[in-house]
Amino acid sequence: MIKEERQHATEKSSTILDQLNSLKQEDETLYNILAVDVWALAKTMDEFQPGFWAAFMKNRDKALKRFISEVIKNKPANPKRPPFLR
Repeated sequence: MIKEERQHATEKSSTILDQLNSLKQEDETLYNILAVDVWALAKTMDEFQPGFWAAFMKNRDKALKRFISEVIKNKPANPKRPPFLR
């Protein structure tokens, strides 16, 4: 009886692990597809408007810095957390 339960639990865990591995592979595939799409867009735009990618990356850098400063500014202070996590 116990052996059967263990075997059933093992089968369930292997099924769950298979599903997780499948999801990880699908996620990686999607990430790679998006990377190719962004590269193709940037390459095409650079052909039509030289310097597009450099300008885009400068704007992205500014936007990211602004976003991080807003998140930090609006983050509630929790004195119980260590200083490096506040």
